[in-house]
Amino acid sequence: MSAGLLDAQDVRRFRDDVLAAARPAGDEVVTDAARIDLIAEAEKLKSALCAVQAELAVDLDASVRSRDARQGVAPERQGRGVAAQIGLARQESPHRASMLLGLAKDLATDLSCTHQALREGRLNEFRAQVVARESGCLGRESRAVIDEEVCGTEVIDGLGTGALAGEIRKRVARSDPAAVARRKAKAHEARRVGIRPTEDTMVYLTGLLPVAQGVKAFAALTKEAARLISEGDTRTKGQIMADLLVERLTGQTHAADVGLTVDLVLSDETLLGAGHAPASLPQLPGCVIPAQIARELIAHALRAKTISFIRNLYADPSGRLVAMTSRQRFAPDGLADFLAIRDQGICRTPWCDAPIRHIDHIDPHAAGGQTTDDNTQGLCQACNHAKQADGWTQTTVHDDSGRHTVETTTPTGHRHRSRAPAPPTPARAPSARPRPAVAYYRPAFDLEYAAAA
Repeated sequence: MSAGLLDAQDVRRFRDDVLAAARPAGDEVVTDAARIDLIAEAEKLKSALCAVQAELAVDLDASVRSRDARQGVAPERQGRGVAAQIGLARQESPHRASMLLGLAKDLATDLSCTHQALREGRLNEFRAQVVARESGCLGRESRAVIDEEVCGTEVIDGLGTGALAGEIRKRVARSDPAAVARRKAKAHEARRVGIRPTEDTMVYLTGLLPVAQGVKAFAALTKEAARLISEGDTRTKGQIMADLLVERLTGQTHAADVGLTVDLVLSDETLLGAGHAPASLPQLPGCVIPAQIARELIAHALRAKTISFIRNLYADPSGRLVAMTSRQRFAPDGLADFLAIRDQGICRTPWCDAPIRHIDHIDPHAAGGQTTDDNTQGLCQACNHAKQADGWTQTTVHDDSGRHTVETTTPTGHRHRSRAPAPPTPARAPSARPRPAVAYYRPAFDLEYAAAA
């Protein structure tokens, strides 16, 4: 695809024209039928633009790889950072951008009919990903045949996403049973457990398991829940199964007795009952703890007499965290704790939701960068590796927010700023000097609390 026929300004003007024309002017009457037609055509336009983005992504990847090859970059390192650039441009996480780049390459090589259906608006981007994922275990020729049989015909018309995935799976199983068997064996290696926050101070604890193990575990919980209900247990079946899961995983007699290891970050006013700013958990990005619940957790630890020490973090008048006390000097371990609280456990790359895995030097250590809070940031593994590619630079900047801010410049010259999340702040006016604003509780029973301004 040649990008010279169309530039970003053309697309921006078209977008503005569409937005301006979408709303009726004056006394103009728009029928409901016209609204439905516009919704349908807008959806097709979205799909077509996704196809264009995929084509541009493939062109970008080829261009960067070609440049890397001319510069003598090792083959396994060629193209590094392309997905990260796409993620920043599309306001997506690097992981999601890597998946989109993979889809784009599939559309350009093996899935020409899926690509055409996306351009025509007969498939959206998500369903195109389903086709690519479900047929990914096949060789190119077999994959192209199924692509043509399904997406090159009317088979896809009217199919829901689940039905489309099922249709591809059936054809893949008939086409190459051995490939399906190899895929299942590889999937077995991907078994894992994950956790993510949801509303009302709850979390989803999920396990990706082989089907036999998953069914057996669920059946065991169901059977035991039924037995307890028959004996008069007043909890619901779902509540019993959830409690049994916790008890059997932890070895505790009662689910409510289980201790946790967490950092609870809240303002001093919230801690003392004078404020209502919610707390957060750096170890579980996105989890928000209402002020009252945070106080109840700390009160439980106080009643149990399990708090062993208090650590303070200090904020300047703008609310920016600047230091913390420690039982040892401000060493790398203490700095890692500080950064985990300042960045609230989330990778600092814009639009990346991954948890922090690396403490990164903004000004590289090899170039003389200091190991200080101002020159370090928390990054996930993928983002830390991406910025090592040629052409990426980062600098610490000072802006009106007062928070730690990093500006990233990509190889194409585009700039993106990342600010540290705002810590919980007290309602009273800031003083003119840094003040202790954080209490860091470490209960002996492994319920660890940190309170931050």
